[in-house]
Amino acid sequence: MSQLPPFFHADSGTVRFWTLIGDDWVGASISKETLHYVFNRDKSDDQPLPTYLAHAAAIEAAVRRRIAGGSYQPVILREPDLRLPA
Repeated sequence: MSQLPPFFHADSGTVRFWTLIGDDWVGASISKETLHYVFNRDKSDDQPLPTYLAHAAAIEAAVRRRIAGGSYQPVILREPDLRLPA
């Protein structure tokens, strides 16, 4: 497990977290806006950290895809990263 649990960083408006890939922990973040528009578009009272926790598996899979595609860390996820190709 990571040294730190995921947390909301208010100054940047992101949830910061770590994803285990192989033997390495990869740092990543996702903005509260991306969390809202991807997972809770129809809500007005959603909170970033609970939204992240509810969808952590999909979010961590997006980090793995970005790293596999050659991205460097920290990975900053955007809406298109969470949309699977049709």
